[in-house]
Amino acid sequence: MPVSNETLEYIRELKKKHDAVIIAHNYQMPDVQDIADLLGDSLALATEASKMDSKIIIFCGVNFMAETAKILSPQKVIIHPEPDARCPMADMVEIPFLREMKSKHPDAVVVSYVNTTADVKAESDVCCTSGNAVKVIKSVREKKIIFTPDRNLGMYVQRFVPEKEIILWPGFCAVHHNKITVAKLESLKSLHPEAEVMVHPECTPEVIDYADCVFSTHGMLVHAKKSDAAEFILGTEKEMTYRLSKDIPGKQFYAVEDAVCQNMKKITLEKVIKSLETLEPKVEISKDILERARKPLDRMVEIGRGE
Repeated sequence: MPVSNETLEYIRELKKKHDAVIIAHNYQMPDVQDIADLLGDSLALATEASKMDSKIIIFCGVNFMAETAKILSPQKVIIHPEPDARCPMADMVEIPFLREMKSKHPDAVVVSYVNTTADVKAESDVCCTSGNAVKVIKSVREKKIIFTPDRNLGMYVQRFVPEKEIILWPGFCAVHHNKITVAKLESLKSLHPEAEVMVHPECTPEVIDYADCVFSTHGMLVHAKKSDAAEFILGTEKEMTYRLSKDIPGKQFYAVEDAVCQNMKKITLEKVIKSLETLEPKVEISKDILERARKPLDRMVEIGRGE
């Protein structure tokens, strides 16, 4: 249901009153996407938040995303409307076990997906995104990599860096791992035979093999805009179809209907408005973790500048 004009006006008043902006991940519900000042993937949102003049950021996404924004913008007030909106995959990494793995492989470098909590980033050497993971791992001089937390993304990267030994953390995104299957994609393909199949690298190897192309959510947007295809089947969280349909109205996008991240859906329009009213709950991270977690993110950015 579209957001009413009265609600939109109230949100505008609150944003002006507090000098706040709303940013939302591509997997958020349509009404939350509709009120956002900026949409994107987790790192792009955190990076753009650091460049904004506003001192108050309402971050609509799961916990590690809001934490990343705080790490990159420690001087800003980052509000996460629902602290219980957590990423189960990020929570699959426990610090004692990560430290144990590091002690077993002292010659390895720890590469952590940005889909990790701040304390895991603080134990890492460099971060990566789903879009730049191959480049990051190619760039490190070490031959042995401890890769956290997503084993599917790690296996995808391994295809491009056979010379590296990638030690996979046994984590996964339940939506991409369990809900997106070859059978479901084949079913959609039978209904839309001309559609191009785009999947996220968090999907399983057999889904990767079936797909026509593999992209991060940002990559999907870029590719769909320039592709000659008029129809696309998406192997990622279903709300990405809403974002793509809004940005590229001349093309059709089809989702796996039960590919739903329930944790993302814990951020609701009502909770966003309450956060604007109260400026709570704030994201708080200790100075030690902030400083240590910033280093692997900065290293990733430096690798990107080396193009």
